[in-house]
Amino acid sequence: MVVGISGASGLPYALDLLSALKAAGVEVHLVATRGALEVLKSETELKPEALFALAHRHYREDELAAPIASGSFATRGMVVVPTSQTTLAKIAAGIADNLLTRAAFVHLKERRPLVLVPRETPLPLPALKAMLDAAEAGAVILPASPGFYHRPRSVEDLVRFVTQRILDHLGVPLEWAPRWGD
Repeated sequence: MVVGISGASGLPYALDLLSALKAAGVEVHLVATRGALEVLKSETELKPEALFALAHRHYREDELAAPIASGSFATRGMVVVPTSQTTLAKIAAGIADNLLTRAAFVHLKERRPLVLVPRETPLPLPALKAMLDAAEAGAVILPASPGFYHRPRSVEDLVRFVTQRILDHLGVPLEWAPRWGD
């Protein structure tokens, strides 16, 4: 599984997903942009090494020769969490100027699952158009919008709700959060 983290607010979603994938025994290839590492500093107490430790392999965004940049490198799918609006727009337009956007481009061209998790709000018209373009290209747009029917009691409950939806779309069989009717 490829996990991309771009420079949008919402690093707890990425950390929770990485923890869930680790618990499920999924091999994770991680690429975090420089912007993501800046957000990591502002939203958490973690050092980049702690983030990287949640993956089997991690890459810099300028490592365009990394295995995940090639369609011949087989994956179960990719998620970009959180997805900044700039990254989403690049993916929608097919701009593969760093490893994260190149890996996303590869997932689209190979027709592999690609889940984009934007957290930005409100959404201006260019962002909505980019989401439509990405969806038409084959990506799943999964906004970081937690539900409340499971009666969350903590921020972790809200984050896990979104993580469960991501896991479901990637076909990872892990019960990470309560479902409707649980």
